[in-house]
Amino acid sequence: MADPSTYRPAPGTIPTDPGVYRFRDGTGRVLYVGKAKNLRNRLNSYFADITGLQPRTRNMVTTATGVEWTVVGTEVEALQLEYNWIKEFDPPFNVRYRDDKSYPVLAVTLNEELPRLFVYRGPRRKGVRYFGPYSHAWAIRETLDLLLRVFPARTCSTGVLRRHQQLGRPCLLGYIDKCSAPCTGAVSADEHRRIVEAFCDFLAGRTDRLVRQLEQEMRAAAEELDFEKAARLRDDVGALRRALEKQAVVLGDGTDADVIAFAHDDLEIAVQVFHVRDGRVRGQRGWVNERVEDASEPEIVEEFLTQFYGEQRALAQAAPDPQAATAGAIPKLVLVPSMPPDPESMEHWLAEQRGSGVTVRVPQRGDKRALAETVQRNAAESLAQHKLKRAGDLTARSAALQELQEVLDLDSAPLRIECVDISHVQGTDVVGSLVVFEDGIPRKSDSRHFAIKEAAGDGRSDDVASIAEVTRRRFARHAADQSPSDAAQTSENGDDGGNGGAVPGIDPATGRPRRFAYPPNLYIVDGGAPQVNAAATVLDELGVTDVAVIGLAKRLEEVWLPDDPYPAILSRGSDALFLLQRVRDEAHRFAIAFHRSKRSRRMTASALDAIPGLGNARKTALVTRFGSVARLRAASVEEITGVPGIGGTIARAVHEALNAENPAQDSPRAAPVE
Repeated sequence: MADPSTYRPAPGTIPTDPGVYRFRDGTGRVLYVGKAKNLRNRLNSYFADITGLQPRTRNMVTTATGVEWTVVGTEVEALQLEYNWIKEFDPPFNVRYRDDKSYPVLAVTLNEELPRLFVYRGPRRKGVRYFGPYSHAWAIRETLDLLLRVFPARTCSTGVLRRHQQLGRPCLLGYIDKCSAPCTGAVSADEHRRIVEAFCDFLAGRTDRLVRQLEQEMRAAAEELDFEKAARLRDDVGALRRALEKQAVVLGDGTDADVIAFAHDDLEIAVQVFHVRDGRVRGQRGWVNERVEDASEPEIVEEFLTQFYGEQRALAQAAPDPQAATAGAIPKLVLVPSMPPDPESMEHWLAEQRGSGVTVRVPQRGDKRALAETVQRNAAESLAQHKLKRAGDLTARSAALQELQEVLDLDSAPLRIECVDISHVQGTDVVGSLVVFEDGIPRKSDSRHFAIKEAAGDGRSDDVASIAEVTRRRFARHAADQSPSDAAQTSENGDDGGNGGAVPGIDPATGRPRRFAYPPNLYIVDGGAPQVNAAATVLDELGVTDVAVIGLAKRLEEVWLPDDPYPAILSRGSDALFLLQRVRDEAHRFAIAFHRSKRSRRMTASALDAIPGLGNARKTALVTRFGSVARLRAASVEEITGVPGIGGTIARAVHEALNAENPAQDSPRAAPVE
């Protein structure tokens, strides 16, 4: 591991101009490529305090042995050079926004004498036109099946085409009028190409003209009493309309746009892109990438737009008409959740890629805002499904437990993990939560809440003391549940059911293990060294020696061990760190939920304390019925009277007391103060 100070540039040698920089390792391999408006400020941030860097960034600067830079004239040039270098060197520490799967597209082989329509995955080829991408291959086949009755183009492979050319008779699709059978000469190559070109025009969005043309031909056939042709054209128009219905209009003004959204946590980032053409969603794609740096959302947007549309332009160059393909791949409007740091430079760079103007903006209202919210929900769902799939993978869970055993030097894999978290608001309503995971899966029946007593007594926040209190109470319960005194008493009374005496840890009433009878293999606290040391001290006082204690600090996801001055750093993509984060996040969620409910009950009860004739039972009934003071204040006397135990006199007293606290709420104009 290299010391960054050994290759740090001398002070004053780094220019303050915009540019692009590269970190290299000892073999000369490019590890990371970045750009900056001010090279000196950006590069100095890598060397000032490496302990403050993200773990992956810290790993990069300690792996590198040198840094170099290139000064450019403008931010636009920096964007282009950064993209070119990332594409050329493929640096391992750069986030590459690539699909996590190959999306299917509808390919049209215009470079063949008899063009073919088929579902395709893979790299783009010259002379082939592509439509999509689509989420699923079945969506392409379903649409293609509808359109083949109107555009009976060839869909068979080259081998099938040659075989039927030799046989002189069409395949099944030719007999059912879903192929014009160019293999048998039923139509000429030029006629078949015109069919394929009409198909391409329809998928490219020129639909209204084609539908009107078919309707005119249908009416003309009916006037000529050719009802068979008119019926066939009527069915063709119906098939086209059904195909259009599958692509609902999301932007009423017929806009061409890409709508982009992100969802991310400390480790990963999910991207969703909806491709809208002529107001309809023509394609969708999404993927999940590992998050490298703690970048802001505007920086994420800039990085993604540079990589994504750079790749789109490169793919479009293989099309028969590169200029038209590029214009189709990069729309005039790009909707993003946040504007990039330098929107003018980004729009200028995108315009250079497209060949005409591009606007980048954040939707504020109307259909575009509604669509952006839909894309955002898809991104969040994609990230959640990704994590759920990973958490539900038995192999991944086993690997995580095994890795934890090795990293923490445990005697066995931590099959039972418990985690403690503290929640409060400026030292008030301090609560703790304890969640349990067994075999990497939450055991929610064993989760517990703790109302903090000792640490919250002085009205101030003290997470260290709160952690110590929860740990003491939890393992005191463990000692009590392990005690055989209750079972021994049961045995003396002759009620042991023939079990032969007391059984430690077993509830004699139910015959089941007590919930705190089993200690965890691994005890996690949410925090750093002070919290870990506090929990370890309590365990030492209680004589608990078979429980490993660690802390997970949120800022850098560091794993702290008791009395260790330096934390352990797990790989950002490791299954072990993912499991620890999942346990910690569940404890955090559980603590916040309890804290909110406790605060709500306290606020409600305090507002009702001053009402005469309202005891604890009636206050509890009101809180249970309405849930909050605001809802109770808005309720009528009749609604309050409907609560069991609340009569008309009490109901009127409650209504008058609560509304007297806020007279302006009942009247649009409050009475003047005299």
